[in-house]
Amino acid sequence: MAESSQPVRTCVGCRKRAPVSDLLRVVVRSGALVPDPRRRLPGRGASVHPTPECLHAAERRRAFPRALRLSGGAAAAVEAGPLRAHVLGTS
Repeated sequence: MAESSQPVRTCVGCRKRAPVSDLLRVVVRSGALVPDPRRRLPGRGASVHPTPECLHAAERRRAFPRALRLSGGAAAAVEAGPLRAHVLGTS
């Protein structure tokens, strides 16, 4: 029974479980989804594979507001620009 001691999380895009080292943690800062690659920012986080496919799936399913437990008004106002720029590699 040789299990890894690394935590496992579920990607909010594809809903597959993976070790935290394979996923990107995302938090909300000032109404925007911010990537947290070092996993140090305070607050509730959501995990997503850092791929365009998982990012688009999570946005399409409106998974970030649910996973981050944002209230009704805040859920509609969340901006994914910084996260999208990080994952897609654009500035």
